[in-house]
Parts: sequence; C-alpha cells; structure tokens
Amino acid sequence: MQTVLLTGFEPFDQDLMNPSWEASRQLDGVRLSEDVHIVARRLPCAFATAGTCLTRLIAEFDPVMVIATGLAPGRSDFSMERVAINVNDARIPDNLGAQPVDTPVVVGGPAAYFTTLPIKAMVKAVREAGIAASVSQTAGTFVCNQVFYLLQHALAGTAIRSGFIHVPPSLPDQVSGAAQPSMALVTMVEGLRVALQTAWDTQVDIVQTGGQVS
Repeated sequence: MQTVLLTGFEPFDQDLMNPSWEASRQLDGVRLSEDVHIVARRLPCAFATAGTCLTRLIAEFDPVMVIATGLAPGRSDFSMERVAINVNDARIPDNLGAQPVDTPVVVGGPAAYFTTLPIKAMVKAVREAGIAASVSQTAGTFVCNQVFYLLQHALAGTAIRSGFIHVPPSLPDQVSGAAQPSMALVTMVEGLRVALQTAWDTQVDIVQTGGQVS
C-alpha cells in the first residue's frame, strides 16, 4: 500500500483547535485508489521542531505524495499555495515562544520554491464540489511557509509531488461572529478530500487563470 502523507498543525495563538488538523485527521486511512491511502499526522507549530517532525514523517512513511495544511485566519476559502519563500518573519511568537524576524528558512537556499501539485485542477475540482477555493500567491512568513519551503526543499529533484493548502477558520469553533471568514468543518473535510483526490489523479495541471491583479 502506497502512502499520501497529509499534515495539519496543532493549535496556536491561544486557539483551542486548529481546523487544518481537525480536517486532516478525519481523512486518515481514506483510500485514493486501491493501493494508495492517506496517512494524516499533526505537526507542532514551532519553527524549531516542525521541519524536524516533517522530515521524520517522510522517512517513516516513504510517501508518494505529501500535502501539508495550515490555518489562514481571515481567509474564507481553500487556498492552494503556489510558492514558498526563504524567509521567516513571525508576527507573533510560535508555540515555543520563538519569533524569528527576517531570517532564512534555509541558509543559502533558493529564494523560493514552487508547488509541484496541480493547484489549478485542485481549485477547479473543489469549486465544482460547491466549496470555495482559489490559488494563493503567498503562504505568509510564519511556520506554515517554513514547513512548505522545507517540504519543497527536501523533495526537490525527486518524483514525489508536494505542496501546501491553507484552510479558513472553522465555524462555529473559532469564529464568534457570522461576518468573519469561516467554513464549517464538515465542508472543510470534503473540500480537502476532493483536493487530495484531484492531486493524486491529475499528473499535468490544467491551464486556467488563477492570478491576481494585486
């Protein structure tokens, strides 16, 4: 049985839950084909340990594809991330109290890495399932971007496709007012399942606009 590794993060910034993990863990064991299944694992939200944990999981499961997920407060849809940049610039401390400012993720590493997932096809499929999704041009500069960069760095030059998806806050678990961006967890789970299935089934991405004016 081949493995697709799916990761989510532990809660951070005083939240009691992180929907990236709550959605991911519900897909643990789900099959994408007869001989491919999902293994979901949680990462720490800490600059010093998240990458080490990810590296250990890749070595343990020898996955054929890796998709990391994280929470993006203020967003209302699935954000299929296009690019990870070689910068840590933390607005808040991580769960170990670290707050790096303007430091490289990898000293001497490339300025950026692009996803190797078919993100346009993934956006299209999730939208066709009736769930909001878009291509995102920035994964931020917190631990999510760090993990995304380290993931692409570790798998560069291999045949293992990988990338990052940001999810919105979960309603009603994290959002007190209906006007704030959010998504029901059950919807999030289905959107994530569709995204992973599409990523596995699609070898060559579609040509479809996903850019932004600013």
